[in-house]
Amino acid sequence: MNTTIQRETLLHQLNWRYATKQFDPQRKISPGDWATLEEALVLTPSSFGLQPWKFIVITDPAIRERLLPVSWGQRQVVDASHLVVFAIKKTLSEQDIDHYLGRIAEVRNVPLESLAGLRDMLIGSIIKGMDAQARKAWAARQVYIALGNFLNSAALLGIDAGPMEGFQPDQYDEILGLDQQGLSAVVIAAAGYRASDDKYAALPKVRFPRGQVIAHI
Repeated sequence: MNTTIQRETLLHQLNWRYATKQFDPQRKISPGDWATLEEALVLTPSSFGLQPWKFIVITDPAIRERLLPVSWGQRQVVDASHLVVFAIKKTLSEQDIDHYLGRIAEVRNVPLESLAGLRDMLIGSIIKGMDAQARKAWAARQVYIALGNFLNSAALLGIDAGPMEGFQPDQYDEILGLDQQGLSAVVIAAAGYRASDDKYAALPKVRFPRGQVIAHI
């Protein structure tokens, strides 16, 4: 049976969340809550369902200290309970398409050959219809869907999170060995619990009025 949360709860949590700048390094996300956030990432929608990404969860303090200098010295990288690197697959290929189709056949219990038309469409659209640069840009757009899903899911659990583009992706790729895996970091997010003296936590949320950003036709 489908269950929903109250409308007021949703809006309250979205108003509560903010891009946390200062985390309490003593507070850690519980294993159960973190497992829920990982599952939320798995459930993120993507174009064609292709999921051209990998999410690298970093809890090792030594690795995070190495990432700090290439993150503009932003303490969220080391102080947050968890750090997630949202990475894309740099070179999507027909093999990736076939891997995805195999998963469809497995989960939905359908013959692989019944997916031949979908295979032709995906290869024509993604592999042959885009050059390498366009495919990387497409994959990056998918990653930002995952980021938004992660931020909102964290807020609904009462967990603070902050998206971060202020880092050197090439250095992340090198330190984390992403290059060898055919991956490239696009954006990161720190998650945990806000410090009691984070001045940004109490600032009013600044948004344009609904009438200025939503149009009804």
